[in-house]
Amino acid sequence: MTKRVLFTGGSGKAGRHAVAWLLNAGYQVHNIDLVPLDLPGVTNLTVDITDSGQVFNALSMHTDFADLEHGKGVQPFDAVVHFAAVPRILIRPDNVTFQANVMGTYNVIEAAVKLGIRKIVIASSETTYGICFAEGHRDPHSLPFDEDYDVNPMDSYGLSKVVNEKTARAFAERTGADIYALRIGNVIEPHEYDRFPDFVARPETRLRNAWCYIDARDLGQIVHLCLEKSGLGYQVFNATNDTVTADVTTRALAERFFPGVPFHRDVEGDEALISNRKIREVLGFREEHNWRKYVKV
Repeated sequence: MTKRVLFTGGSGKAGRHAVAWLLNAGYQVHNIDLVPLDLPGVTNLTVDITDSGQVFNALSMHTDFADLEHGKGVQPFDAVVHFAAVPRILIRPDNVTFQANVMGTYNVIEAAVKLGIRKIVIASSETTYGICFAEGHRDPHSLPFDEDYDVNPMDSYGLSKVVNEKTARAFAERTGADIYALRIGNVIEPHEYDRFPDFVARPETRLRNAWCYIDARDLGQIVHLCLEKSGLGYQVFNATNDTVTADVTTRALAERFFPGVPFHRDVEGDEALISNRKIREVLGFREEHNWRKYVKV
């Protein structure tokens, strides 16, 4: 049976690649967003996720005219992937960013679990680690950043993502649903690899991202793996690629930019500072798009 997935924010930079991956994997995808996604095979509905009633309706109504033909009523979704959000600071006022991201996530998860959906994947962020949008330079507690790190952002966007993780955990505890939060790194689309020579030449420009990224297509694979992996309850996963975007070792970067910050475990070579070890070990993620395939340095 084809799995039916409701995807929020599928029209965005990260979402459209994940949606394309799921379609290629045989999923049926219904996108709810403020703007439609023009991709064959995807159905769309314009929804403001900060309105709880709109979200409940989106999850409990037909997706297309074809749904009327079988006469069996509204068919349920098997999973929800929630990417819709104000995507960073400095786009909307801080209070609007926080409110939209927190209430949007609450509304989506609440509607999904109350309608019996047992698998939910939400987009958290690398910004939860508190480096990306820090006020001035900020040293981390320890390195590398893994899912057990004491996240402590200063900004409205990162804070909204921390709250969203707590919301997800609360609903998972209450209902027993599988809810996985992805701390997504800086999303890189295929055409953006032409920026990487400058990243390598000027590593200070990538400090806020801890020299990490996620290829948009590899993010699609991670979402797919989450949908296929059941029984984990509430989980947080770093969604990043394998290596730092630099031509020096990871420890050399840390010694230059975070001198004196301790490592709580060994890192080898150019291993990513926002560690993806958990998604490799638990979900079976295998990077397909390492930046060195596309960039000569």
